[in-house]
Amino acid sequence: MADNKWSGFYKLSVDERKKKVIENAKLNTDEAALLDKSGPLGIELADKMSENVIGTIELPLAVALNFVVDSKEVVIPMAIEEPSVVAAASYAAKLAAKNGGFATSYSGSLMIGQVQIVKLEKPEEARDNIDKMRDEIILEADSHAKHLHPYGGGVKDCSARLISTDRGKMLIVEFVVNVSDAMGANAVNTVLEGISPRLAQISGGETRMRILTNLATQRMAGARAVWSKEDVGGEAGVEAILDCWSMAMADPFRRSTHNKGIMNGIDAVLVACGNDWRAVEAGAHAYACMKQGALTTFRKTAEGDLEGKILLPMAVGTIGGSLRVNPVARMCLKILGVTTAGEFASVLASVGLAQNFAALRALALEGIQKGHMRLHSRNVAAAAGARPEEIEKVAELMGLNINEAGAKEALARLRGK
Repeated sequence: MADNKWSGFYKLSVDERKKKVIENAKLNTDEAALLDKSGPLGIELADKMSENVIGTIELPLAVALNFVVDSKEVVIPMAIEEPSVVAAASYAAKLAAKNGGFATSYSGSLMIGQVQIVKLEKPEEARDNIDKMRDEIILEADSHAKHLHPYGGGVKDCSARLISTDRGKMLIVEFVVNVSDAMGANAVNTVLEGISPRLAQISGGETRMRILTNLATQRMAGARAVWSKEDVGGEAGVEAILDCWSMAMADPFRRSTHNKGIMNGIDAVLVACGNDWRAVEAGAHAYACMKQGALTTFRKTAEGDLEGKILLPMAVGTIGGSLRVNPVARMCLKILGVTTAGEFASVLASVGLAQNFAALRALALEGIQKGHMRLHSRNVAAAAGARPEEIEKVAELMGLNINEAGAKEALARLRGK
């Protein structure tokens, strides 16, 4: 077998890694030069944050405006390439602010971790033994969470349940851990690893997986807002939006895209603020599947206005993880003006609700493409070769012909050719 040309790649310097990738992919000079560019996240810092680093990649860093969350004006940083997401969130927040903005809730920073136990001779007896020794187990598990104690965190609860699988019955021991203002994955997993030998001894089985769940049902963030009927096309507009929302509640194919629209805004904020957007995505969609419904609810108020609510798992942090070394993420949290995980989660829920309202309003009243393509036209103009000072005019001249041919035609008209 031939030697693996990538063997030891991680041991190379960044420059050596870049050289190997450039040669392997046959990058030209202009393409290779892109690897030498870096923004506020310098290459040296990036190399400490990830594995096999060869460069950095940029996303536009934008801000969504007009948000009033729990009576406080908030500027929302978003790292995203899609202009309509930022514009839609800002517009929805502006309309909501007329009625006081977003009122939020947060259940607390409680994460759930699971220890899987297999090869049980007497599964029911093993479960009962864990239940009987619950207090002792919590105390020992909490000894592995001492770093959380100064912040009011630690192990708060433990329970055991049996599941039936095609490999027989398994015992799942679940721990509830208060992780304070951290996302908490490392803290929870440390507790699980530490307590596993004791659980194996008590149950008489063997432990397998010891890991947190991203379905953080004890770490829920909610938001509520009201939009005046005059801002959504009157009574007919309210009814149209409710029809669109009802389809998402009843049909899984529509619900998938409905919930994805919610995450458009939330993910953009998470990326900007250096949080694990993948974990929040997983939790949100798993929660929606468990509920067999959409993450938002809408109804008509007694006054005929539109009320929206959102509730979803929100495992986020303002300390720990890559936040300690990522200056851009720390800056974005400062722009956001939050210091606790609860404040952060509440803002994210508000962004998700705003994004969902904006999408429903567009779908119900004008079709999603009109506003989306109008904003996208600037990207099309730039791709067609428009200079920065020409982009807005080319986008305007394209009209509804928003494609490469339309952009080139508009550019030629602008330049008098």
